[in-house]
Amino acid sequence: MSIAPVPPPTAPTPSPAPAPAVRLRVPTDEDALIWHRVFDDPEVMEFFGGRRADFSVYEELTARQRRHDAELGYCLWTVTDEDGTVLGFTGAQPWPHAHYGPVGAIEIGWRLARTAWGRGYATAAARTTLERLRAAGVPDVVAMIDSRNARSVAVAERLGMRLAETFTTPRPGQEARCYRLEL
Repeated sequence: MSIAPVPPPTAPTPSPAPAPAVRLRVPTDEDALIWHRVFDDPEVMEFFGGRRADFSVYEELTARQRRHDAELGYCLWTVTDEDGTVLGFTGAQPWPHAHYGPVGAIEIGWRLARTAWGRGYATAAARTTLERLRAAGVPDVVAMIDSRNARSVAVAERLGMRLAETFTTPRPGQEARCYRLEL
């Protein structure tokens, strides 16, 4: 009689970490200043021209998002953690460019402070955005992502988005990938 060898014990597969708690709210006038500060980082702005935007850009952006929320029921919302610290924004808006890209589409997007990267905030906030968009009756969304931005590509793929097409942007040498998701 032979004894069968006993296989070595296997380590249990770790379960994924729970998604961090995030809150989304319509951006305020004060958020323009906060966004200006948290996005004043070359790494954060690498795929948006590499340099900080003027404060007036964020004043206009937050005002436009308040209009979108009032008129459409969605916008680029301010993302905060459970303590109320502003991390950046996520949400959706009509594609803002008329001369290239997915004209007429609803674009989902996210931009977070460097200190919030790699902790699941972008994916958690984007999933909440998708829930809100479904409730608002939005049939599908796109995400336009610089082809070199591996972090944002990973978020889009975690959301179940699939690469649909690529576009050459007005920035010399920049190619954007358009990811799509039916809701």
